[in-house]
Amino acid sequence: MYDNKFLPKLSQNLLEILKDNEFYDITIEVGDDPYVKIFRAHMVILNYRSTYLRRILSTSVSRNNNDGSLTHIKLPNISPEIFEMVLRYIYGGRLSLEEYDTSDIIKILVASSELSLQELILHLQLFLIENKKNWMEQNFNLIYKTSFENDSFLKLQNFCTELISKEPEKIFNSVDFISLSEKCLISLIQHNNIQKNVIRVWEHVLKWGIAQNSELSSDPSSYSKDNFITLKNNLQQFIPFINFFNLTSKEYLDKVYPYKKVIPKDLRENLFKYFMDQQSNTPEPKIIIKETSSKSIDSKIITIQHAELISRWIDRLEITDRMENSYDFKLILRGSRDGFLPSKFHEICDNQSHTITIIKVEDSNEILGGYNPIVWKSDDTFGATEDSFIFSFKDKENIENYILSRVKSEQFAIYNSSVTGPCFGDGDLELSVENYNQGCYYSEVYDKQIRETEDNFSVEEYEIFQIIKD
Repeated sequence: MYDNKFLPKLSQNLLEILKDNEFYDITIEVGDDPYVKIFRAHMVILNYRSTYLRRILSTSVSRNNNDGSLTHIKLPNISPEIFEMVLRYIYGGRLSLEEYDTSDIIKILVASSELSLQELILHLQLFLIENKKNWMEQNFNLIYKTSFENDSFLKLQNFCTELISKEPEKIFNSVDFISLSEKCLISLIQHNNIQKNVIRVWEHVLKWGIAQNSELSSDPSSYSKDNFITLKNNLQQFIPFINFFNLTSKEYLDKVYPYKKVIPKDLRENLFKYFMDQQSNTPEPKIIIKETSSKSIDSKIITIQHAELISRWIDRLEITDRMENSYDFKLILRGSRDGFLPSKFHEICDNQSHTITIIKVEDSNEILGGYNPIVWKSDDTFGATEDSFIFSFKDKENIENYILSRVKSEQFAIYNSSVTGPCFGDGDLELSVENYNQGCYYSEVYDKQIRETEDNFSVEEYEIFQIIKD
């Protein structure tokens, strides 16, 4: 029977070995000029405690030990102070996190990831979530940026995603809100519980946009033409996600109209007409449910009726169900305009989420397509989602003659190939090189085959839209 009472003594002895200046056989240069420190260590311990250091040592030892010299390695990306904490853990299995500032724990986590200390990576994430929740809410930008820069930090990623979904106001009120990345803020304001309060969305986006340039004041009456241009550039990516039509006339006139020059001209004119008409009505909040059929769509392939049907599929609605959400289809790529090369697809669409791919099959009226709610990448990995689907219309003119195929094997929903265009499943719908020899191969990742044949086809045109809630 094993007795853990001996482990503290073993840990203490190993820490004493770390301090020993006689039997070390490796030196580690940590940090970057001018903050560099040399640590003495023992290869046998490093080899078994860190897979990353094992890889480095496997090459360094064979190269250096032939001449009898000490092995010397460099770790420029870690500060000496943080490495000293991690080295004590490597030797003694000890890390008293209560003694450290939370910002230092974040740095230890990043260093642990670089050194492939898997058990420590998990332990640090759980410690932060269980003990430093308030600090992380106040410093959300740092946590968000750190967690999504590293695939190992899944616990922190889940923490960020849940906070955005359930308690977004805590992020708006965090001390580093104005430091949020554009991508993070867009993700934040798209959530349903945020969209319910449009004026709050506008106020927070405006606050963020003004803070991005120290020359901008909070008083628009003092703005020059260049000031408005600067603010417009800061806010242009957010405007499509703000449903100004759900404001009251007073909210619009008091909070939005003074900044009218940052709003695109067409939208600005429509808003002005709408709210001027509202002056004769009750100035209470009114939810505008726009009918998709009253809109238009910038497409050479599909009509607004196709877009309405696809919108229903996104919300999992039956034809007879009332649509609660209205979507704009924002064209971001067109083959005949931007090119059919996979590299152009990745240049435009990587890191874009909620996209619809539409394909016109050459010499036919057949339309193929797919919906990807998660971001596209080019790292040759599968993307997991339960909400993607692919579809086909056998005849563009007959909208009722369609096949809808929802994802069945969620972990293989999207393939982020670096050498092809958009790819759904394991080739269930894939655009490969340029605009020829495309395929739809039924791999059972999606629940139906969307073409009657698996023969290759050529693409006459293809378009990708980003789906934006009104």
